[in-house]
Order: sequence, then structure tokens, then C-alpha cells
Amino acid sequence: MYSFKNDYTENAHPRLLQALIDTNMEQDEGYGLDRHSMAAAESIRSLLGVREEDADVHLLCGGTQANLIAISAFLRPHEAVIAANTAHICVHEAGAIEATGHKILTVPTADGKLRPDEIQKVLDIHEDEHMVKPRLVKISNSTEIGTVYKKRELENLSMFCRENKLLLYVDGARMGSAMTAEGSDLTLADMNRLTDAFYIGGTKNGALLGEALVISNDALKEDFRYHIKQKGGLLAKGRALGVQFEELFRDGLYFELAKHANAMAQLIATELKKRGCDFLTDSPSNQIFPILPDELIEKLQKNYAFYVWQKMDEKNSAIRLVTSWTTKEEMVREFLKEF
Repeated sequence: MYSFKNDYTENAHPRLLQALIDTNMEQDEGYGLDRHSMAAAESIRSLLGVREEDADVHLLCGGTQANLIAISAFLRPHEAVIAANTAHICVHEAGAIEATGHKILTVPTADGKLRPDEIQKVLDIHEDEHMVKPRLVKISNSTEIGTVYKKRELENLSMFCRENKLLLYVDGARMGSAMTAEGSDLTLADMNRLTDAFYIGGTKNGALLGEALVISNDALKEDFRYHIKQKGGLLAKGRALGVQFEELFRDGLYFELAKHANAMAQLIATELKKRGCDFLTDSPSNQIFPILPDELIEKLQKNYAFYVWQKMDEKNSAIRLVTSWTTKEEMVREFLKEF
């Protein structure tokens, strides 16, 4: 049984494990103040093209934790989040945001992206103190259904948010895939320039665990480590995260791994399109959603693991296939022989 269920089935890239072994017996500071975490943060700021005082970088364990800590820290008690109805915080985080007391205002969207006119409709409805106050727009890049934001789309969102005094926060669990997808014209520097905060996902791109949260809005930086501590995210052995991100950004490994994941997904997509297959979304990333006959899906499930994503009609369903930094091309080609 070969898995296309997710991009964290395997543990970690060997270089990261070796780096952890090589630094294992070093003595260093705790709680993310070690030399490796500091070096990782500096590497990330270098990619953003900013100075230390311009962007705070915090290394956290996972995506749900990053979203929970960031959003709850950024909002006052009566303020709410606007997100696409497919957003991870709406569907797959067990109500983590709502548990902090913040309502999520969902927007139906066909492609997982948010646009200014859709956000405006939410603002028009929430007009006084008898309702929650929309304050933060949360998007994902790439989205939960594989689509990727273009620079112009993010610029439009950024301008709209600033004009309407909204914070713009980006879930970057698959940021590597988004940045390296074919046709993508966004850089990490653009992400930093156009948003108030975003995170760079490591867990789904070769790390054992870890996400790097970047905060560029000065108003959101103060006392953030208190929020991390209070929510259980300030690791005594924070170096375990620092060593990994230091290695990921040492020589472009992070982007190399993401490119491979995308290439494997797009190989599948290209070959299935040649066979006349339709897709739920137009995804250039490492998540693709082919629409297949249920009879074929049942056959495929004998040897391959994946999620059946959405029932399309009585005889057809969309499945989700996810490739990773370690997906083998020979396994992809074996999979394609089933069609």
C-alpha cells in the first residue's frame, strides 16, 4: 500500500536528522534562544530582505498551534476571523479558534481563495456592536484545495485589508509548494511586505516538525512570547526546531524539496488530463483533485491510500492525491498504470 494521503507520511529529510545528531550533545540556551534558532531566524529574514527589527520570527511546533496562538494573540475578545469555508481553521482544527472565544465568519468559495468583494459582503452584514467585529482575514497559500495566490491577488487583498483596518494573516502550512508552483510569482519577501503575519510550514516540507511564524506588523509583536508560553508552545528544547529550519534554509533545500513534491503531483495531473480526466480544482501545487468513477476509485484503493474528497454524482467522486518531498517517481508511474 503506497500512500498519497498527505505530505508528512515519512518522518524527515535525512539532512535534518543528521543535523540533529551532529548538534545533539551541544549545550545551548533553551526556549528558542539557542544559536540555531537565532541563525534560522536570520536566514529567514535574509530571504525576506529585512533587518532583525523589521520582522520577528518564532518557531512553533505545528500549524494548528501556529494558527491558534497567532489569531488569539492578534484579536481582542469581541473580534472575529474571516476565512474561506474550506479553510483549515474551519474544518480540521477541532474548533481551536472558537475555543479561544473568536468566531470564524466563513465565506463560500469555489477555489479556496478569498477576494475583496467577498470580504466586503461580510463587513456589510457586521455593522455594529450587537455582532462580532470582523478584524482578521485568514487565507492559506497554497489553499486547502491546492490553489495558489498570484501576486496581484495578494496585493489586492492587502490593499483592501489596510483600507478597512483588517489584519491579513496567512497560513503557510504548504508555503513551499505555493512559492515553487508553476506560474507562481510570489516570493517570501512579497508575503512579508503584503501581510501582517504569516508562517512558513516545515512539517509538510521535510521537517520532523515545525513552522516558522513571521510577524511584520509592529503592533502585533509586543509580548508575543508570553502568548506562546501560555498556549504551551514555548519549548524548553526549542533548538530541535531551530536546527531543522537552519538546515532547511542553509542552501535552498526547503525550495528544492517543495519543487520535487509539486513535480510529482503535476506528473500525475498531466498524464490524467491526457486520459481525459477532469479535476475539482485547477491546482499547480502538490495537492490535486481528479474526478474519477467510483468503480475505479475502489480498484485504486486496493494498492494506494488517498482521501475520497467529494461526491460529484451517483457514479463519480473527486479524490485528493498529495505528493511530498520524498514521493518516488517510479511509484507515481506505477500508479498511472492503473488508468
